[in-house]
Amino acid sequence: MLELEGVHTYYGTSHILQGLSFSVPEGSCAVLLGRNGAGKTTTIHSIAGLVPPRAGSIRFMGREISGERPHRIARMGIGLVPQGRRVFPSLTVEENLTVAGRGSSGNGENPWDLSRVYELFPALRERASNLGNQLSGGEQQMLAIGRALMTNPRLLLMDEPSEGLAPVVIERVGEVIRRLKEAGLSILLVEQHVSLACSVAEEVLVMNKGRIVWQGSPEALLSDHQVQQQYLGV
Repeated sequence: MLELEGVHTYYGTSHILQGLSFSVPEGSCAVLLGRNGAGKTTTIHSIAGLVPPRAGSIRFMGREISGERPHRIARMGIGLVPQGRRVFPSLTVEENLTVAGRGSSGNGENPWDLSRVYELFPALRERASNLGNQLSGGEQQMLAIGRALMTNPRLLLMDEPSEGLAPVVIERVGEVIRRLKEAGLSILLVEQHVSLACSVAEEVLVMNKGRIVWQGSPEALLSDHQVQQQYLGV
């Protein structure tokens, strides 16, 4: 579904992604792990078109998307849950969701709409008239996920969804990701929370200095203490 090959991305003169290559099969959940500064968020931004690569190829559903504008990439069926949540503070929960609403991008006969998002996140229904800045961190994260789902993506990019959340809320995030997988949604998850990542992923990709330095199953990573210590600080 998603293929990156030899991707090089810069911030100014800083060479962040240095020949990055990996793929995400349709219907799967792949997780990018790595220390701060490894290039994980830059990878998400490169795919979403926010920081276009200078070289390499990014293909989605067989179509080259490297260099496309972010709104065009979103319309192709790629949804983004950004780091830091970034809900609209002056809009209500319902307005945050409806502003992102879009018809199906080919992801099945059961498109995401308000009722389906509220079914997944009952707390958002209860807070529908509250402003974005009146929500807890966990509620804002659920709103950010719900807003991305309202675009009816085929692939969901999630950038550090557990950041700053209490353990009980992190468990809820894991439950949501598993439910989305069961619904057939493809997911690329960026995380630093190793146990959350390994509980939801089919494949784990470890990044360091803009490259993939390890790739394998969650079980293989959890048993490889050298990789955890060297690249993840575990």
